[in-house]
Amino acid sequence: MLVIVVNNAPPRLRGRLAAWLLEVRAGVFVGSYSARTRERIWEQVEAYIEDGDAVMVWHAPTDQGFDFRTVGRNRRMPVNFDGLKLVSFFPAEK
Repeated sequence: MLVIVVNNAPPRLRGRLAAWLLEVRAGVFVGSYSARTRERIWEQVEAYIEDGDAVMVWHAPTDQGFDFRTVGRNRRMPVNFDGLKLVSFFPAEK
């Protein structure tokens, strides 16, 4: 299972994602692909996200059962804590 959530993504990127994945809610794309295809899709997200941000989550053989990546500026950023990926919240900008 692969899930990509985008915020403030340009229409060009949303169109590219919709070609591969099902958009179940605005900005939430779901599909099931191999690791190689998943990486190719993520390359497109990184190349076209512009001022937006995105997160990709997929099933993985880790202690948590999943892994994730992010791109763009967001208050929620991944941190590695003793081998587990957690999310750290940065203060809101004034």
